[in-house]
Amino acid sequence: MFIDEVKIYVKAGDGGNGCLAFRREKYVPRGGPSGGDGGRGGDVVMVASEHYNTLLHFRFNPEHKAGRGRHGEGSNRTGRDGESIELPVPVGTVVYDDETGELLHDFTKPGERFIAARGGRGGRGNARFATSTHQAPTEHEPGKPGEERHLRLELKLLADVGLVGFPNAGKSTLISRISAARPKIADYPFTTLEPNLGVVSLPEDARTFVVADIPGLIEGAHLGHGLGIQFLRHIERTRLLVHLVDVSEASGRDPVHDFHVVMRELASFSEDLARKPMILVASKIDAAQDPERVAALERLAAENGLDFYRISSVTGEGIDRLKFAMGEKIFSSSAA
Repeated sequence: MFIDEVKIYVKAGDGGNGCLAFRREKYVPRGGPSGGDGGRGGDVVMVASEHYNTLLHFRFNPEHKAGRGRHGEGSNRTGRDGESIELPVPVGTVVYDDETGELLHDFTKPGERFIAARGGRGGRGNARFATSTHQAPTEHEPGKPGEERHLRLELKLLADVGLVGFPNAGKSTLISRISAARPKIADYPFTTLEPNLGVVSLPEDARTFVVADIPGLIEGAHLGHGLGIQFLRHIERTRLLVHLVDVSEASGRDPVHDFHVVMRELASFSEDLARKPMILVASKIDAAQDPERVAALERLAAENGLDFYRISSVTGEGIDRLKFAMGEKIFSSSAA
């Protein structure tokens, strides 16, 4: 199961109360105040981990509370600090305050830490209030409450290349040809119900990049039609989009129209997403009997200044050329 958005509640530990006590020992007259401070409450800390790739572990465990600090004691004994807890999250998780919508943190690399809720400070005991003129203070402080928050976590996969297009445009087959990913492939729409990641290696120099296969878009996706645009957040971080268009007659659609529909849906989600560098790919050319369908798409690519490739994931035609073109775009942008 792929879970890419959850809501959780976090509560840091409260600080312990300061103690009101006086030293009472034989042969020690007027021992004076001896109340110790309360311990500090524990923090709730989020840590980016490579061992998680979904937020599923939060789905059935939405409340997380750190330990409270112990109260201070007599003989100037400070209470023990509360135990902090760590919540592992996948790299690519974005943390929002669910009540205000404020962006709190964006995890982009393994081991990154973020204190989601800080523990309360321990209260001072009465020994802290003793002065030369106030030698028997009865003042002492309660511990401060720890922070509590309702958080919304979103997972945005960290991929270099995002594959977009209509359902059954050949995205899953392509990612299975160029990487070790094995997504579900079938001859009906919406076989991809969740994003798939594949690592592509270039044998000539051993460099690799990550490709994300996103569930297909249809007209009106931004209004919730089909699978909607709930998965497009996963390609917001990508440096390159590869737009696959089915040019076979079996689709029953016009390839040029398909291109414009998907571009409108991308722009409806985010203008920045629609302006990302893009490669336009004519998919399933082995089943394209009308050459004009491919030619019209190639003219469209030229008009929009897009690189154009023809591929068949079934026969393998054009796959290597496209793979190396993707790598060249990725690594040239990294060098820049």
